[in-house]
Amino acid sequence: MSSETETPTPRRRLIVLLPLLIFLGLAGLFLSQLLSGRDVSEVPSALIGLPAPQTNLPPLEGLNLPGLDSKAFAGRVTLVNVFASWCAPCREEHPVLLALSQDKRFTMAALNYKDQPENARRFLGDLGNPFQAIGVDEAGRTAIDWGVYGVPETFVIGKDGKIAYKHVGPLTPGTARDLLLPQIDKALAVPG
Repeated sequence: MSSETETPTPRRRLIVLLPLLIFLGLAGLFLSQLLSGRDVSEVPSALIGLPAPQTNLPPLEGLNLPGLDSKAFAGRVTLVNVFASWCAPCREEHPVLLALSQDKRFTMAALNYKDQPENARRFLGDLGNPFQAIGVDEAGRTAIDWGVYGVPETFVIGKDGKIAYKHVGPLTPGTARDLLLPQIDKALAVPG
């Protein structure tokens, strides 16, 4: 038996160090994202500034309200909320929507996502109905056109029919005050 010690070759050193270098690179990338100050909970939408998708959804049966029709957005600021009766965060945000519905400067409409009509009616009957129009998206195809990630989501549509803002997740009094209402005020200030 020989007691020779092998000297590592440059290639062998690289193989040993490669996982460490990859880890350090990824750690640096994650750290730079954390320190960037960007809100990582904000989901960008490619539809901001573009016309709202052509939509003509039937109304929720049993309520005396029109369906969701994108032609109705022209000339007014519209808040479009995507909700479902089976969505717990939708239930949490509902008091905020009721409070927003008191502001008559804009219209509130809804896209009822993959829901049973009787459950949606019960949801609105129990919690109150802040909407002036509700379109039923039973199969979820329209939500795909709108770029919906999940429920709830809320869109601000400007007087020009373009999407001015998108909020992903439930609205809270704070997000409504600090994020949503300033976007609505901006949309209202733009001449239609």
